Amino acid sequence: MPPLTVLITDDHTLVRQGIRALLAAQSDIEVVGDAATGEAAVELAREHAPDVALVDVLMPGMGGIETTRRLKEASPRTQVLMLTSSHDAEHIVPALRAGALSYLLKDASAEELVQAVRRAAAGEATLHPRVAGQVVRLLREPSRERPPAHSELSEREREVLLLIADGASNADIATRLGVSEKTVKSHVSNILGKLHLDDRTQAAVFAWREGLKQR
Repeated sequence: MPPLTVLITDDHTLVRQGIRALLAAQSDIEVVGDAATGEAAVELAREHAPDVALVDVLMPGMGGIETTRRLKEASPRTQVLMLTSSHDAEHIVPALRAGALSYLLKDASAEELVQAVRRAAAGEATLHPRVAGQVVRLLREPSRERPPAHSELSEREREVLLLIADGASNADIATRLGVSEKTVKSHVSNILGKLHLDDRTQAAVFAWREGLKQR
């Protein structure tokens, strides 16, 4: 039986090297490439169509969520396993919506990572306990607690909300919209106020749940 193939995507060289060494030591796993950027990962996925792609959510440039979306378009057969330090709902929900099968945190053990890779190759999801807890909490949230309609948002505020749902930071949003970071912070404050939300995580969840942000 041929080994399952894996692509590693992380902007930290030591992380990529460590994961590569760990997976390469497994007789049933072959690492077909590693990438420091989302753009490079998409190209490698198109070339190798690996069974599994490990993707970090928090990467400069093309973030892990957009990388996942484009990677799945380039290689639909590839199962994406998010391997990251973030367990915020504002990253978890968009990542799963973008096509990720599994979501593991970097504090997982070596054995947990290897098993998660094998499970992903078999089409079986793995969610870190803290991530699973977030998902369950969101699913159980009563509809009566949902924020009101978004009709009061301006067109620019709506743009900012959608970028928040993509997991973009204020700095990233400022760059993409061609405005100052101070202006973005003002928009975020207005969004939270108009929607009666407490933080960016709730704003991201709102956008996905209300259908404002789609794959």
